[in-house]
Amino acid sequence: MADYRFVTYETLDEGKIVRIQLNRPEARNAQSRGLLVDLGNAFLEAEADDTVRVVILGGVGPVFSAGHDLGSKASIAERMPGPDQHDTFKGYGGTKEGAEARMLQEWHFFFQNTRRWRDLRKITIAQIQGPCYAAGLMLAWCCDLIVTADNAVFADVVGTRLGMCGLEYFAHPWEFGARKAKELLLTGDSIDAEEAHRLGMVSKIFPLDRLEEDTLAFARRIAKLPSVTSLLIKESVNQTQDNQGFFNALGACFTIHQLNHSHWSEVTRGERASGRPEDGIPDWRSAPAVTPAVKDKVETTVG
Repeated sequence: MADYRFVTYETLDEGKIVRIQLNRPEARNAQSRGLLVDLGNAFLEAEADDTVRVVILGGVGPVFSAGHDLGSKASIAERMPGPDQHDTFKGYGGTKEGAEARMLQEWHFFFQNTRRWRDLRKITIAQIQGPCYAAGLMLAWCCDLIVTADNAVFADVVGTRLGMCGLEYFAHPWEFGARKAKELLLTGDSIDAEEAHRLGMVSKIFPLDRLEEDTLAFARRIAKLPSVTSLLIKESVNQTQDNQGFFNALGACFTIHQLNHSHWSEVTRGERASGRPEDGIPDWRSAPAVTPAVKDKVETTVG
């Protein structure tokens, strides 16, 4: 077993079940490059082990994931030349210039990795508690099943806080439905676990104090199936979605996402690749709290 810094890796039931947990609770499990690389390697370790049938993906602490790490000291140090720079910024397009650098970096570490995890040769279950925001959705959506605590909240705020058209892995219309996806992206509003279940995105909702126990019981039920049966069920559903256009739509929307970055980079004369307050986008560090989407209210307030 590899030694991971930013995720935990645990084998259960004589190796039939693996539980991987994001392990940056002090940063609300925001996704630094180190975390994403650790997660990718942990998924590969589980995939290579023929004993493993089900992989649970969770998060340590009260928050599953707040999304990409945009500004912690550790994340900035990963990107900048120096002793703490992550090796992946020295390649994978990291030494290129202009939009090419950003496009290649995001393709490798935000887009293609997520698409690869969706096709992992094991059944995967996302175990969600608390907020699951922005890129946290990508980690949930690439899993075969999503189970949540009763306090789970889902939102993509990159439109209202960054001026972006959505995530790099743009599964929103498939997970929310087309019109609901537009509403949630245009407003930045959230949905709770009950609404996510009604939409078909979430399979089970458990009490917070039983989330880990009940998720494991659910995984044990699924692990009883022959692995070939599970894999071919997964492959049948995934290939059906891909033939409906899912695979190609993801690629097209990733390209649109890069256009969005390039727009802001041009408007700001290279200052940043996202919107600013003077462009009508509030500073993400001081933006208002995420509020729930309510069918009979234009906007809800906190408190």
